[in-house]
Amino acid sequence: MNPFKIVFMGTSDFAVPILKALRFSSDLITLVVTQPDRPAGRGLELKASPVKTEALKLGLSVFQPEKIKEPETVEKLKALNPDLLIVAAYGQILPSSVLGIPKIACLNIHGSLLPKYRGAAPIHYAVMAGETETGVTIIYMNEKMDEGDILLSEKTTVAPDETTGQLHDRLAELGAKALLGAIELLAQGKAKRIPQEASQATYAPSLKREQCKIQWARGCAQIVNQIRGLSPWPSAETSWNGKQLKVFAAQTADGETITGTPGKVLSIEKEGITVAALQGRVLLKEVQPPGKRRMSAYDFTLGHPDFKIGETLA
Repeated sequence: MNPFKIVFMGTSDFAVPILKALRFSSDLITLVVTQPDRPAGRGLELKASPVKTEALKLGLSVFQPEKIKEPETVEKLKALNPDLLIVAAYGQILPSSVLGIPKIACLNIHGSLLPKYRGAAPIHYAVMAGETETGVTIIYMNEKMDEGDILLSEKTTVAPDETTGQLHDRLAELGAKALLGAIELLAQGKAKRIPQEASQATYAPSLKREQCKIQWARGCAQIVNQIRGLSPWPSAETSWNGKQLKVFAAQTADGETITGTPGKVLSIEKEGITVAALQGRVLLKEVQPPGKRRMSAYDFTLGHPDFKIGETLA
């Protein structure tokens, strides 16, 4: 069969390994569609998306419509007459006018084992929930969020100390591999369509600020999973003396189970800061005070002599 003509749509870092894998396959990327450059940083200078940056390195044509549903955008995509439209972390809902363009299929690479964790933040929620297994799913897109039929899925284990950032990077690579497998199945006429079990669906909507605040009156495992699930972005946070303290790494601390004031600082050692949870202890290992870089929890205490044992984090 002749190589497929592909329009690729993606924006964030998750989509970059997938774009690269497609670029070096036998198929032809006719256009890369990504979000417009956005203001970023302290100077609010316009910044290209990771996908745009990579696409230009790869010598690919880039198109950045403000809204994918605009008639002129739809007509531009139609004129390309693509076989496949591949979507990975693009950032806009595709209307039926776009979904109906490719001759064969619109495929999406999603960072969970659907129907679990439909939505914008599947990796964060999986880690926060303490999942020991997750993966990626290639679906045929429809107008509903992450509800299309499954073409294939690939599983992977989640390490007990793995952060969302680490898992994100692994799933992006796994998604690239899975997509190439899906395209090969389409080329061979062997691709399946497996309806999702709607009764098994769970959801992972965009994160809200209140989800970042550490609730010390919870179990140690829940707190540690929250911290690693929000690391490195948007990051878990607590406060002391009214000052914010971001937390990027933690683990359940050794020692006897205790009951006491949740959030109370129990010890300060080179290994980190030990804090009381509802039952047990959490060892904070990496933190970031306001206006400073990320650092070990112990280095933080050296620079903040007013942070003492007996302090209560809120």
